[in-house]
Amino acid sequence: MTPASRFVLLYSAQFVVVGITLPFLPSVLAGHGLSAEQVGVALAVGAGVRLVAGPAGGRLADALGDARVLLVAGSALAALAACGFLLPAGFGLLLLVMALQGAAFAPVVPLTDALAVAASRAPASPLGGFDYARVRAAGSIAFMLAAIGVGQAVSAFGIHAAAWLLVAGFVATSLAALALPRAAPRNSRAAVRGWAGFWAPLRIKAVRRLMLVSALIQGSHALYYGFGTLHWQAAGLGAGLIGGLWAVGVLAEVALFLWGRGLVARLGPVGLSLVAAGAGVLRWGVTALTVEPWLLVPAQMLHAASFGMQHLATMAVLGRAVPPAEAGTAQTLHASLGVGLWMGLLSLACGPLYAAAGGAGFWVMAALCALAVPASLALGAALRR
Repeated sequence: MTPASRFVLLYSAQFVVVGITLPFLPSVLAGHGLSAEQVGVALAVGAGVRLVAGPAGGRLADALGDARVLLVAGSALAALAACGFLLPAGFGLLLLVMALQGAAFAPVVPLTDALAVAASRAPASPLGGFDYARVRAAGSIAFMLAAIGVGQAVSAFGIHAAAWLLVAGFVATSLAALALPRAAPRNSRAAVRGWAGFWAPLRIKAVRRLMLVSALIQGSHALYYGFGTLHWQAAGLGAGLIGGLWAVGVLAEVALFLWGRGLVARLGPVGLSLVAAGAGVLRWGVTALTVEPWLLVPAQMLHAASFGMQHLATMAVLGRAVPPAEAGTAQTLHASLGVGLWMGLLSLACGPLYAAAGGAGFWVMAALCALAVPASLALGAALRR
């Protein structure tokens, strides 16, 4: 296998997990009898645990000098924890399952990004060199296929099918991580320096400002991730159609990753963030106003900008501003403090918000994206220094 194909395999496996978790985990929780407020609390617990476990895993990976250990072990432990969704569990046990699964899987995706970004920028390294966006597209394709396939499985066999497939996805991720080559070992002195530099990425002004931009733009997806499926189900849309709506957004994201290299290069990280913010305002405004599929489809296509462009902006800033020895820490800190913290808080708020306002709550998400415009301009000023 080539270095790029190893990352394709790993991204594909882990984004099958994400393609099940984001659209269907709220429904899995609701299928156990949880109310909208309880679903919001459960999602917030998972996000809160990831807030701590992610950076801890990233720092450990940098100290060990071999992120593969964390990828294999974390995915395997997440599979064991997710077996709890197969039990006749109540609210308390489901909170424990969410906490254990969140802690185990928290560093997996950002550590994969750290390894992939480093490999894509170092053709002479043992991992080789490749186009990061094209390899990352494999994850988006896997997400899309999982959303469609699991939607059909849920229609045919019920919501518990999603729980079974989630466990299988975690197992596949652990096995795929084994295919990555071992990193060269580091001496103990380097490991000590690694632990001492836990907060080093936050001393970089561009990283701090990036975290604010990500908090606003990626955080604006909280209501969609937590209650988008439930909102569309309440409006009478079928599980297959809902899975298709999730997939349409990711299909547009895949197109950006595969064929948008020239556009991405012209816009640069700041331009990408500005476009992502504007697209988020439009996307959430449409979602607040209607549940008509012919309008939801183009709104979902804006996922390429609201998520995809901001993700590529993040990779560009972290790859440029952060030393390689701190890459795992920076990626996991960003995932936690730039996305996870605010996703958790917003998920907690979105339970009461959705219970009170329904789909109109998406206007709040649109407002977050509007605030990201001046934050993106401030990021540009930091990068120019």
